[in-house]
Amino acid sequence: MGRYILKRLLLILPTLFLILLANFVIVQAAPGGPVEQQLALIEQGAKDNALAGNIGAGSNNSTYQGTRGLSEEMVAAINAQYGFDKSAPERFWLMLKNYAQLDFGESFFKGQSVTDLIIEKLPVSISLGLWSTLLIYMIAIPLGIYKAMHHGSGIDKVSAMLLAIGHAIPVFVFAVILLVFFAGGSYWNIFPLQGLTSENFEQLSVLGKIKDYFWHLALPLLASTVGGFAGLTYLTKFSFLEELGKQYVLTARAKGLGERQVLYGHVFRNAMLIIIAGIPAAIVGIFFAGNFLIEIIFKLDGLGLLGFEAIQQRDYPVIFGTLFIFTLVGLLLQLLSDLSYHLIDPRIDFEGR
Repeated sequence: MGRYILKRLLLILPTLFLILLANFVIVQAAPGGPVEQQLALIEQGAKDNALAGNIGAGSNNSTYQGTRGLSEEMVAAINAQYGFDKSAPERFWLMLKNYAQLDFGESFFKGQSVTDLIIEKLPVSISLGLWSTLLIYMIAIPLGIYKAMHHGSGIDKVSAMLLAIGHAIPVFVFAVILLVFFAGGSYWNIFPLQGLTSENFEQLSVLGKIKDYFWHLALPLLASTVGGFAGLTYLTKFSFLEELGKQYVLTARAKGLGERQVLYGHVFRNAMLIIIAGIPAAIVGIFFAGNFLIEIIFKLDGLGLLGFEAIQQRDYPVIFGTLFIFTLVGLLLQLLSDLSYHLIDPRIDFEGR
């Protein structure tokens, strides 16, 4: 198993390189980069000042030249400011060298290093992602097992209808509905409208801080959880149904074992393999992708919102820095998933394959 782990760790490097290269090419080719945005802002500001009569003749000649736009010196200075005075291969090579030293650069527009920005936003995303993941798994796995054991019953059919409705409603629509009904929209003002904590959070007792924290998380967690556990519930159900129909289960029952012994002593380990396989993708999706709409709607300043704003602003250091970290975390989680496979069922030998 040690050789397999070493191979997987070594494969992380070329995988990261190819992902960064592909995204670098795509992002660089997209119109409206940081230089163009900055030039547009300066030119618009210069036009407004010129119209207001606030630009002297000397400064007008050096920066903004009427219909000719900004001077070549100003354009060259802005290109150098954002590193675009170098060719694309040079910029990519410098980025790789810095990333090898875990230096992700500084945001073009926020005036902070990318590392500091990620550390600053991470608690919000961890709070939302961790609790929503735990809730989804705590609800979906027991419900899926129950549905498998009572396949075709009335409860199975009713729960299937409710799961279909919850899965069909888009997350952002459900979040808005919750705000309208429970956050002072048109009905009840029970939960806070935005943020992760209250303004007087630091003055609260320990118990008060815990209550305030979960009070703020209630609606975002409900919105991100409702549509998230339908797929996992059905995956659990049909995985258990498949195992329950196999010969070893019939043999165990023929020996007089009870249903709980058959389920948790024989079926559970095999049925959970396919569920464990999906954990890394689920965690990455919930933490770094699935919750950005929730963060926007509830004004939670986390990684999802940071990435969304970075794409809008073409803030390349933030885009590539977060991409690097998310990809690395995803690859490591996938390796942990494989190790979990082996721990649950030692017969699975990845090294032999």
